[in-house]
Amino acid sequence: MKYVTLNNGVKIPILGFGVFQIYDMKECEEAVYNALKAGYRLIDTAASYRNEEAVGRAIKRSGIPREEIFVTTKLWVSDANYEKAKLAFETSLKKLDLEYIDLYLIHQPFNDVYGAWRAMTELYKEGKIKAIGVSNFYPDRLVDFIMNNEVVPAVNQVETHPFNQQVKANEIMKEYGVQIESWGPFAEGKNGIFANEILSEIGKKYNKSVAQVILRWLIQRDIVVIPKSVRKERIEENFNVFDFELNSEDMGKISELDKKESLFLNHDDVEIVKWLNGRKL
Repeated sequence: MKYVTLNNGVKIPILGFGVFQIYDMKECEEAVYNALKAGYRLIDTAASYRNEEAVGRAIKRSGIPREEIFVTTKLWVSDANYEKAKLAFETSLKKLDLEYIDLYLIHQPFNDVYGAWRAMTELYKEGKIKAIGVSNFYPDRLVDFIMNNEVVPAVNQVETHPFNQQVKANEIMKEYGVQIESWGPFAEGKNGIFANEILSEIGKKYNKSVAQVILRWLIQRDIVVIPKSVRKERIEENFNVFDFELNSEDMGKISELDKKESLFLNHDDVEIVKWLNGRKL
C-alpha cells in the first residue's frame, strides 16, 4: 500500500474504501469486512450515511489492530456550529465504537463552518482526532477558510474522476498543503464511463478493468481515492492496482476526457444550497 503524508505528518493510505449509499447495515458491515480482509486500511463513512455502526462492527470483527486502520467520518450541515459539532463528533465516535477518529471532515461548506472548525480544532488538539479537513470546498471557499483559521485543513475531499479532474483546484490545494481526496472516482457510472473507448483500450493494454485504470490514474496523480462496492469480487479487483503503471501517453489520453464540471452537485447553485441545508439527520 502506498501512503500519503498529510500536512501534520499523519500518513493516510492512498487507496481506501467508501460506504456512501450502502444503507443496509448488514450489507455495509459485510462490505467493510471484506474490504479490510482484502487489504484496505482506509475506511470512509459519514454521519449522513447512517452506517457508522456497521463500519464499527466490521472493524471489530476483522481483528485488525486499530492503529492499522485509518477511519474517516464527517460532520453534517445541520450540526455545523461550535456546540453541535462537539456533540455530533461524540455521537459518531460512539456509533463507530472507537476511541479516536483518524480524519474528521466538514461534509459540506455550509452553515457555521467556522464555529464547527473551532470545535474540531479543539478535539484535534485533545488527540481525539488525528487530522481534520473539509469536503466539497471549492477553491475560493477553501482559500478563504485557510486564511481565517489557525489550522489548515489536512484534506479536501471533492468529486474527482476522468470527467471532472480538478486540475486547477488541486494546484491550489498543493499551494496550501491540502491533500486532495477523490469521491465518486467512477462518476457513479455516468457518461458511460465503464464503456468509454479510451479507458477501455487502456485497460486492454494492461489487462485491467476500466475501474482499475481509473484508480491507477488517480493514484499516479497522488490523489487519495475511496471506491465503493458491495460485491466481494469488485472490492478485491479495485484493490489490485499496485502491480502496473500507466505510461505518460496513457495519462495524457485520460487527461483529454476532462469536462471540468460536476456531474452531480453544483455548490454554487442556490437550489442545491437550499436542499443541502434542508437535509437533517
